[in-house]
Amino acid sequence: MADPKGFLNHGREVATSRPVTERVKDWNEVHVPGSLLPITSKQAGRCMDCGIPFCHNGCPLGNLIPEWNDYAYREDWQAASERLHATNNFPEFTGRLCPAPCESACVLGINQPPVTIKNVEVSIIDKAWETGDVAPRVPERHSGKTVAVVGSGPAGLAAAQQLTRAGHTVAVYERADRVGGLLRYGIPEFKMEKRHINRRIEQMRAEGTKFRTGIEIGRDMPATALRKRYDAVVLAVGATTARDLPVPGRELGGIHQAMEYLPLANKVQEGDYVTPPISAEGKHVVVIGGGDTGADCVGTAHRQGAASVTQLEIMPRPGEERNPLSQPWPTFPMLYKVTSAHEEGGERVYSVSTTHFEGDADGNVQRLHLTEVEFVDGKPTHKPGTERAIPAQLVTLAMGFTGTDRDNGLVEQFGLDLDERGNIARDADFQTSVPGVFVAGDAGRGQSLIVWAIAEGRSAARGCDRHLTGASDLPAPIRPTDRSLTV
Repeated sequence: MADPKGFLNHGREVATSRPVTERVKDWNEVHVPGSLLPITSKQAGRCMDCGIPFCHNGCPLGNLIPEWNDYAYREDWQAASERLHATNNFPEFTGRLCPAPCESACVLGINQPPVTIKNVEVSIIDKAWETGDVAPRVPERHSGKTVAVVGSGPAGLAAAQQLTRAGHTVAVYERADRVGGLLRYGIPEFKMEKRHINRRIEQMRAEGTKFRTGIEIGRDMPATALRKRYDAVVLAVGATTARDLPVPGRELGGIHQAMEYLPLANKVQEGDYVTPPISAEGKHVVVIGGGDTGADCVGTAHRQGAASVTQLEIMPRPGEERNPLSQPWPTFPMLYKVTSAHEEGGERVYSVSTTHFEGDADGNVQRLHLTEVEFVDGKPTHKPGTERAIPAQLVTLAMGFTGTDRDNGLVEQFGLDLDERGNIARDADFQTSVPGVFVAGDAGRGQSLIVWAIAEGRSAARGCDRHLTGASDLPAPIRPTDRSLTV
């Protein structure tokens, strides 16, 4: 146990954020650099080393949280990093991007603010990079087997790294011009600077993983050619088919899916553009969708100099505290969350639905018409007399995703079966209906969290390794049927 009285003597402290007036002028991460390390030991000491650590259950990776909290408390950073990497390939990603279901399941959180597990995690890995404790793990021997991983998001990268370390020759195919998937082009720089991806890619290259960018399987290379070239294939292509909004005026200019808008802002940071082709500068911006992707659009619009930003959500505003009856501990509760983007300004409107868009003479959107809704038998119903219009010169749709991309022909060319939700079907080993073809991440699970993606990648790697060699020592933290703990 770290500090036996830590949770009694110390309250919860989190990372310090830079002032809003400063950070909206740049794209750097919002937290003050180095602000976590001085408080990490004390915060890690709040961990109670529970007899049954429910944080393990909250995290699908099975992170050994009490163990690396103990090492962080004692400032044994090398041992903490070793324990952290035992279950997680990319803790610098999860430590910055994960909504931390482990903290929702923290036993201390029953009647106190939970341990700052996420902040301790990112402190450990940042210190490990600083001290050189993150090194390539080159396999001792090669199996002679080859694997293609399609997609370089967190699931694909995790699967590729695990399979490379198992001794297989692995090539990752990515349709974009850079490696990283939505980590690269869907996550704004102010949430995670892309240098964190770059140094992991260099580590993976040093271990032997090959990367092929600008190749979309199904369009640029047929699935038959990929299967002929490799002994096995792991599909980690995500669930990138965005949910649309079929209302009058949807065809107007200035209305874009979030994943049309966000990548262009990231490409500016990569040096591809001086200014983004789609910009919020000087415009009244409306973001439809109240989740994390919507918040990313809000923060991006602030930095581009929007005249105003309004975020719409059809659901009622969540409560600020856990309801012990409807969302009991240790489930992951749906609470009102103020992200760094929301701290920077804008208006959030709940229980509303868009009825139609109104444009100008040039066919560009100018106004959004909405109405308040109430839920009757679980379905949203318009409330008469609540219709109104708000200015909207740029609208981003951030309403989630409905499944994997079907337009590029990948699913049909492989001959894959789909489940009842439109995801790629797989068996207990993450193998699809086609022998030797495996699926990991959102393509098989549906839209989910980054920790689930990494866990899927690790588990699919084990199934693939066993298929190739007859046995596997790789860990498999989850089964394909596992889901988050809910009521």
